[in-house]
Amino acid sequence: MISLPSELENRSFSLYHLEQTLKPLGYVISGGWEYDRGFFDYKIDDEDGYLFLRLPFEAEDGQLDSQNATVKLGKSFLLRHVYQEGLDDHVIQGNFRASFDQFAEPKEKDADISGVYEDLGRSYIKELEKALLS
Repeated sequence: MISLPSELENRSFSLYHLEQTLKPLGYVISGGWEYDRGFFDYKIDDEDGYLFLRLPFEAEDGQLDSQNATVKLGKSFLLRHVYQEGLDDHVIQGNFRASFDQFAEPKEKDADISGVYEDLGRSYIKELEKALLS
């Protein structure tokens, strides 16, 4: 994981405004959101795993599933997951369990990120700042 400082950190926005601005740029709200916090993710690379620019946010006024929720942005970061090829090593046999254990465990949950991607991440941060602060 590599933290990327930004002028967006600790700024508040309407969640609706963020969604309307960031989705056309390729950002999605990650599947791991809670009612009080979440992430906008931008997939940079998907070779041998995934590399995301992640923009965290937390509810400041209202819950994320309510209308007019206001959120505060946190420090952006790059995150790389590398997955093993093949089936999960820890699958428990049986039809019922197989429906839950079908995906392989990550080989590295926080894999190394090359400097090229760090520079690319910084350029995406500049794009975000321009889109949200202009």
